[in-house]
Amino acid sequence: MSRAFVKEDGPDNEPLPDLPISAHPNYVTPRGLRALQDRLTGTQAELAQLKARPDRLDRLPEKAAERDIRYLEARLRSAIPVDPPIAPTEVAFGTAVTVLDEDGAEARYEIVGEDEADATLGRIAPQSPLARALLGARVGDSVTWRRPAGAVELDITAIVPISAT
Repeated sequence: MSRAFVKEDGPDNEPLPDLPISAHPNYVTPRGLRALQDRLTGTQAELAQLKARPDRLDRLPEKAAERDIRYLEARLRSAIPVDPPIAPTEVAFGTAVTVLDEDGAEARYEIVGEDEADATLGRIAPQSPLARALLGARVGDSVTWRRPAGAVELDITAIVPISAT
C-alpha cells in the first residue's frame, strides 16, 4: 500500500477530550470504591482487546477507552473513602433512609458517592436536592423535598447503614 493512503496526522490520532470531573469532594462508599476499581480494570482489559484487533482502522473505541481510563484513574486518585456509620441516628453519607410520602407511598434511598449514584436503584448523591433535604434528619422527622413538580413532604421511618454489597 502506498504511503499516500496512510493517515498519520489528524483528528483520528488525537485523544478524545476528558470527561468532566465534579468539583464536589469525591466521597465513596466501600462498595462505590470497589465499583470504580472494577470499572477501571474492565476498561483496561477492553482497551487491551481493542489494541489487539487485527483491523484497527477505527481508533475511536480505543480513544474512548483511553478517555474513560483517564477519568476513572482521576476519580480513584481523588476518592475519599467513607465507611457507613454502624448505628446511624440521622441521615448521613453511607446510610439508607426509608420515607413515606404524603400519599403513604414508601421509598428507600441510599446516600452514596456521585459515581455510585443511580436513581433507578434509589442511590442518590449527597449534592442532589433529595439528599440535601434528607441529610441530618432523624426517624420521626418530616422533611420537604423541593422538586420541579412541586414540594413533597417526606416522613422519615427508618435509617440504616448501607450494605457493602
